[in-house]
Amino acid sequence: MLKSTLVTAGGVAVANWGALFHSQTIAAEAKRSGKRCIMLYMEGGASQIDTFDMKPGRPTGGPFRPIKTNVDGIQICEYLPKLARHADKLAIIRSMRTKSVDHGIGGYHMHTCYPSSEKFPHAEIGAMIAKYCANPESDLPSFVKMGILGCNAGSGYLGPQYEPFVLGTDGKLPGFANPSAPPAVQDRRAELLKSFEERYARQRPAEPFASHREAELRTIRLMRARKAFDVADEWTKARDRYGNTPFGRGCFTAVKLAEAGVPFIEIGHDGYDSHNDNFPIHKANLSVLDPAWSSLLQDLQDRGMLKDTLVVWTSEFGRTPAINGQGGRDHFGRAWTVVLAGGGIKGGQVYGASDRDGFEVAEKMVGEGAYFATIYKALGINHRAKHYLGSRPIWATPDGSEPIEELLA
Repeated sequence: MLKSTLVTAGGVAVANWGALFHSQTIAAEAKRSGKRCIMLYMEGGASQIDTFDMKPGRPTGGPFRPIKTNVDGIQICEYLPKLARHADKLAIIRSMRTKSVDHGIGGYHMHTCYPSSEKFPHAEIGAMIAKYCANPESDLPSFVKMGILGCNAGSGYLGPQYEPFVLGTDGKLPGFANPSAPPAVQDRRAELLKSFEERYARQRPAEPFASHREAELRTIRLMRARKAFDVADEWTKARDRYGNTPFGRGCFTAVKLAEAGVPFIEIGHDGYDSHNDNFPIHKANLSVLDPAWSSLLQDLQDRGMLKDTLVVWTSEFGRTPAINGQGGRDHFGRAWTVVLAGGGIKGGQVYGASDRDGFEVAEKMVGEGAYFATIYKALGINHRAKHYLGSRPIWATPDGSEPIEELLA
């Protein structure tokens, strides 16, 4: 749990829960949670040409072959056969052009909408969605990350209450998250501690004391709600569909957390930085991605959640059309692909295009601003919401950013 906390200026750890009292049952929270977002983040940079923007017969095409999907005219990679049956849910953007093409700066840019060169504490998209979509009475975190950290910007100027709660890729809570005493004993201890700390705070009022108390209460509330992370029994029935991998289990856990009312969950899938041996690396990764992503979409649909849950598939950038001397593809931001599905998005379409060999955007270029603005609008968030760091105004997306209306349902 300590991984999910932020040390404030006063030296106190604070995690990202809502109000501290009057929590409701998980079932009631789910009804009140509104929009949600699940991000599938391909760490290292997935190849657009070997997934969703294939170039068969061209020098850049590589050995993978396209297959038909359940939407006429849309083809994707042969190693995504299960996902091909869900193309009617997908909006494939083949015309991304982004400015940051190294891992750290690319990850920051694709999580915050702003370049890291600004040296400014911008908030990650997960923190922004947590701020505007969270149920403030939930016992659960409002921003959960599983696996690798594609970006460590955290909540930035929004404050420590929106920091991510970080777990392993499989979504399991660590063993020490279990309480060491029965609930009744734990509650009595908490009340005793509260009375001492309140008396002390009245005599010595200071922000660190309040923050310390807040962190303790949130820890207690997490232990109370920890069963939402325990999917072990259900996982035995789901693992054959999702694939018995940490990423597969993480995707299944994400569905359960979204159902419980968590507004933003990110699951990282690492190993896409294929400067060497791009094709065996991508083939192996897609065999993990395909069952997990397709099952996630199916389960969201079966639970009636897909209409309110936006699923985002992205990386920090794409990979070069040109194949290098080691059989690899390098970093590339001039023309690459992201995919949106579910809540607020019109599926069954391709937006934009790269040229015949994939080196440039041929039509309908999409930058970071339009990408973020589209996500925010799909979730009912003002993409030009203004916040302040001291007296300095900061906008959710840069000036001139507009959502892509053709993608919105």
